Amino acid sequence: MEMGGAPPVVAKKTTHTPKAIIHQKFGDKACYKVEEVQGDTQNGCPGLAIPQKGPCLFRCSLQLPEFSVVSECFKRKKDAEQSAAEKALRKLGVDPAASNSIVREPWDELISRLSYLFADEFLSSLHPLSGHFRAALQRDGDLYGLIPVSVFAVCDTKLGNICKSINPGVESNPFLVIPLVLKAAASGSFATSEGQLWMRRQNPYPPEIIQSSISSQLSSPESIWIEAVYIPYSLEKNVESLTLNVSSTGYYLDAIARKLSLADTSKILVSRTVGKASSEMRLYFSAPEWYLVDLLSDLNVEEVTSEEGSFNARASYFSGHAIYGNAILASIGYTWRSMDLFHEDVSLQSYYRLLISKIPSGVYKLSREAILTAELPMAFTTRTNWKGSFPRDLLCSFCRQHRLSEPVFSMLSTPLKQSSEVSGSCKRLKVAESSAEETEYRNGAGVVPHGNESVGSGDTFMCEIKIYSKLQDLIIEYSPKDSYRKHSDALQNSSLRVLLCLNTYFKELDMPLEKLASAADIHIYPEKFAKTFASCPSIHNLRQRNETQRERLLDSNSINQPYIMPGHELYSFNIKGPDSGASPSNGSLACINYVAFLVAEGEHMKERVESNDEFEFEIGVGAVIPHLEAVVTQMSVGQSACFNMDLPPQELILAATGDPVKTISLLSSKVCFLEYSIVLLRVTEPLEDRMEQALFSPPLSKQRVGFALQHIKESSAATLIDFGCGSGSLLDSLLDFPTSLEKIVGVDISKKSLSRAAKLLHSKLSRNSDAGEPSGGIKSAVLYEGSITFFDPRLYGFDIGTCLEVIEHMEEDQACLFGDVVLSYFCPKVLIVSTPNYEYNAILQRSNPSNQEEDPDETSQSQACRFRNHDHKFEWTRKQFNHWASNLARKHNYSVEFSGVGGSADVEPGFASHMAVFRRSVPLGTDNHPNPVDLIRQYEVVWEWDRSNR
Repeated sequence: MEMGGAPPVVAKKTTHTPKAIIHQKFGDKACYKVEEVQGDTQNGCPGLAIPQKGPCLFRCSLQLPEFSVVSECFKRKKDAEQSAAEKALRKLGVDPAASNSIVREPWDELISRLSYLFADEFLSSLHPLSGHFRAALQRDGDLYGLIPVSVFAVCDTKLGNICKSINPGVESNPFLVIPLVLKAAASGSFATSEGQLWMRRQNPYPPEIIQSSISSQLSSPESIWIEAVYIPYSLEKNVESLTLNVSSTGYYLDAIARKLSLADTSKILVSRTVGKASSEMRLYFSAPEWYLVDLLSDLNVEEVTSEEGSFNARASYFSGHAIYGNAILASIGYTWRSMDLFHEDVSLQSYYRLLISKIPSGVYKLSREAILTAELPMAFTTRTNWKGSFPRDLLCSFCRQHRLSEPVFSMLSTPLKQSSEVSGSCKRLKVAESSAEETEYRNGAGVVPHGNESVGSGDTFMCEIKIYSKLQDLIIEYSPKDSYRKHSDALQNSSLRVLLCLNTYFKELDMPLEKLASAADIHIYPEKFAKTFASCPSIHNLRQRNETQRERLLDSNSINQPYIMPGHELYSFNIKGPDSGASPSNGSLACINYVAFLVAEGEHMKERVESNDEFEFEIGVGAVIPHLEAVVTQMSVGQSACFNMDLPPQELILAATGDPVKTISLLSSKVCFLEYSIVLLRVTEPLEDRMEQALFSPPLSKQRVGFALQHIKESSAATLIDFGCGSGSLLDSLLDFPTSLEKIVGVDISKKSLSRAAKLLHSKLSRNSDAGEPSGGIKSAVLYEGSITFFDPRLYGFDIGTCLEVIEHMEEDQACLFGDVVLSYFCPKVLIVSTPNYEYNAILQRSNPSNQEEDPDETSQSQACRFRNHDHKFEWTRKQFNHWASNLARKHNYSVEFSGVGGSADVEPGFASHMAVFRRSVPLGTDNHPNPVDLIRQYEVVWEWDRSNR
């Protein structure tokens, strides 16, 4: 092979350690972290019960700009470091085990790599860059064999890595490869032209090599039509769709140059891949003359600003580096898989989907294929209830989209000492005070190994997260306060916490970072964070037209009509079909069929923008837009509903619709809104309810109603208040039986639940009153919004109060506060409180077959049963509950008796639900209770019914 008499490359033969080679290639960008691990215990005395410590070993993680590796365990730190370096070299394709490692200087390596790329044998190889070489040989006239220099770095990873070792700035600006390649080409082996950005082989390829290399492409169609996206640099201009016409005998970059009105194809700059790493989607643009002059003058173009104002913010946002002038987003190029030109259409919908994939909620919406309907949930409850990509995967995807390093997950395990329980607490989130053993996982995929899911049945886990830039600048650091019984729960919950923080930033881009960090309890490094996401404010506009949309929808206090949900954004709302009685509640899974239409106001024009035959989501965690959940919670299985709402951000609509051009035209010319048509297909009850129904008949919920009904009859109560009434299930059930009740009141903190309660009670009270049904004695009913830890004087001195399965959803200190407030201020004659018996959980979980599907990775934990509901902050044993209730009664001049439902007091482990019945020992006004008239009203009426007004 002749290359025009180029001098041979002389390599310096030296023996280097793997760590030295890594340092030569990456310098300070190689980050070593050594951790101490405990080796396996070698107990030489079988049967010895004394714990034995194993040998002290070391493991090293090595983080490089593109990936990370973790070594095996060694007795010496330096051996662990060398092992990690050796693993990294093998991943780079370098063999460090050669007896005489040949290490070239970076410039020698670059020249050698270029020589290989222009060799005869490379032309017929399966390589992305060889496709450009073959296409260049089909160009005519003076363009024959000319290859734009910008394609070298993006098509040959090895050449790019060599250039990074020469100039680390290549990591953030890949176009800095161009002056390096041109400088290396000056060796005389390659032909270039001063001031031009192309290269070609100095000596022609032999004809037989050319013939054999391009003959396989001659059968291709005469021309290919490819859809692409045109991105103007001016933000005032819209992104548009265009079509590329690529000839089978031509060079596709020439077709792109024509669309950019560029005569010289060599001045086209090609970005790194956009979107998935495996895709060929790239940005193509023509750099301004000033940019090329600075680039070829070895200036730091990252610090140069365009005098012409041609910075393309949208294209730069996708590529991760500066792009100037108009750009084309196209999925076309040569791959490792075939010699043929690869191409895929890139539509406007693809562009907007790519845009929203840069947002945490957008990544989740795409994973659910419900861009307008799904929302990133506010809580990770169980693996089976979570739908779509898991939080850890979402966080990794977000980091890749923004070209950040993979997240670093550090797992902390802490033994949970049963003896450390304060007042017998069985709280899941309380961690015993002891030194934590830390294991950090920093491999290329950011995955926590699953080999040892649980260190011990009594251990709890917390997961710390760090996010670095590609240059290893720390951007975000999260140290959780909550601990979990399982690795996966800790990992997913921490990941979700970071995602929610980032999502808040993208929705409120003008929020001060200090406020964002404080609200999310996450440490943000402002300077690095602002630099990383500097272009976001000019690209995204996710703020809703009405910033208080969610609050107004769910928290309006106009629940005076049974079938109308309040809020200005729901212009019309109705439910059709008979009430089947099977309605969703918090923790349940609702499955719906829905269609969303874009409707022009005042005209008969509407366009389907999104639909789903079966869409399942968890109620109560914010997994869908609040408008839809507010409607679904008022439906029962089999019913249909239709409602209208304000438009979400335009980029979401355009990412969802199949015809963005038509949609843009409609949006720009008409006043539009969204119309949803939904059908509730089925409801899967919460795990707690399923467990109870599998063992008890009637279910515990009905047994609790029966228990309350018995005491209402015994006390001849006329007034009742239900603390934490939720969706009104107890109040609704009481209306089915004849009682002495004349006034019923419900109090809850959730107006979404109260709206459902209003619908149920209004319908039944009105119907029963007209028909003379058992509940016809009820004269009035009121629902209040407020916290049951605050007192409202309007509810003083009721005959009976109930609080069934509520306090476990509060923190323990709040549950204790409620007990004090209700007995010292509300002062009901009788108070009935129920809460789960933690000791009964083992029986419930063993009896429920569906429990096995709730968490596939869960190992049996005989020493630590799970709580019945993910939202439970604590669950008490019989001793704990009796201690709490007895102290409360003694403190406030009440007597208390204990009972329960489900099971038997005489058979271990007692009742499934604790029940305490408090009775006031002294009449009202004979003790030191404050005068309720002097106190401020804390509650807000959200619905009321009065028989005299009908």
